Amino acid sequence: MRELLQHTIDLCHQAGEAILDVYAGGDDMGIKTKFDDSPVTAADLAAHHILEPGLAALLDRVPVLSEEGEIPDTETRHQWQRYWIIDPLDGTKEFIRRSGEFTVNVALIENGVAILGVVYVPVTGVTYSGCRGLGAEKIAQGKRQTINTRSIAAAQQQGAIKVVASRQHGAEEVTQLLEQLDQRLGHTETLNMGSSLKLCLVAEGCADFYPRLAPTCEWDTAAAQAVVEAAGGTVLGPDFKPLLYNQTESLLNPNFYVLGDPNYDWAALLEHTTVKQADS
Repeated sequence: MRELLQHTIDLCHQAGEAILDVYAGGDDMGIKTKFDDSPVTAADLAAHHILEPGLAALLDRVPVLSEEGEIPDTETRHQWQRYWIIDPLDGTKEFIRRSGEFTVNVALIENGVAILGVVYVPVTGVTYSGCRGLGAEKIAQGKRQTINTRSIAAAQQQGAIKVVASRQHGAEEVTQLLEQLDQRLGHTETLNMGSSLKLCLVAEGCADFYPRLAPTCEWDTAAAQAVVEAAGGTVLGPDFKPLLYNQTESLLNPNFYVLGDPNYDWAALLEHTTVKQADS
């Protein structure tokens, strides 16, 4: 698994180079609109064309599910026990805005669980990786660092519980939730960020809680969830059960919570919020 993880990291770096070529190429990003009205760029497709064949070559007869590839029907997908799921460019809107907050996401799913994941940030060159049994790492400027989530007790000792949220999605619902958390936990600080970097902040102990109360697809979250869980955290659906993959006809995730400290009684804290009741 360690060798497989390194090969996956290498492929993500290659995809990142292709993305940066488009990013640095001027105003022509080759932007088009997909059937769901979401944007796709030449960078999304360039990364896809590197990752899909590269991953297919790593594991014999293990299929690759890509946001930018052909999506198999439900019956076919549900026969898969093991498969790759990729978002060649997570945060396409951030890419178009040139915010730098976009990533390459690759995960290996086994029986519905994300067991290996790589999140690469092309603009900064930072890589987050996680693998079941191997732990989680952050690679920056050529240096590897083991990363771990932090406990709520540690967060409170260090000043405040930090909550990470999307700039674009579910802002009203998250604000409502945070107001109630402030009443129950004391002062919280909110960090705003794009793409799967929000989960990675929890994985490295820079944030403690990420409530996602707006739609996402499975390829948006799988890689970063593998990193979070390898770092000691957890990702739970609105029923407070682990977020799993390829379980329904849809590739949409339910609302979910990314928790740095799985030993804290989040269910007791969140079950009384109006947002949680609405989800139920």
